[in-house]
Amino acid sequence: MALHKLFVDDFKDEQFTLLAIHCALDDFRMAYLLNKHLNIGLKRKDHDLDFEYTEASFSIYEWEDEDQFMTWYLTSNVCKKEENTLTSSGSLFENSNKIIKTHNLIPEYKNVNYMLKIENEGNLFSEKKTISKIQEIPQVVTVYSVDTTQLKSIENLIFD
Repeated sequence: MALHKLFVDDFKDEQFTLLAIHCALDDFRMAYLLNKHLNIGLKRKDHDLDFEYTEASFSIYEWEDEDQFMTWYLTSNVCKKEENTLTSSGSLFENSNKIIKTHNLIPEYKNVNYMLKIENEGNLFSEKKTISKIQEIPQVVTVYSVDTTQLKSIENLIFD
């Protein structure tokens, strides 16, 4: 099988902030709390992020702030999927077991539950203030900025 590499040079020029959020809440509850504490309007997109090569699907919420020329994306970093495994026991019948396989949108950050991507088109954006407001949410364990220049899977953050 041939191996194909895709280099996305244009994506490196795009200005955005990426925040990692550790929280055990469901995605809709996390979006609600972010909307409440940050005074934003995240809404679930019609289609999830689907990756055929891993057969994983990640929920995604979006809000376009037309006044500040910013777009906010909240996406799940974890997709758990039940899959069948076949084990041969040497008999005429195959044993089928079900396992839960975990896929990550950003594999370098396996323990992160959610990624908050803020495209800010060069406008003033206070990352520290945003992190501080998110940390005020009682259900959030921690939130921090991700250095996107070190990400190997940055192409997974192309949502359009």
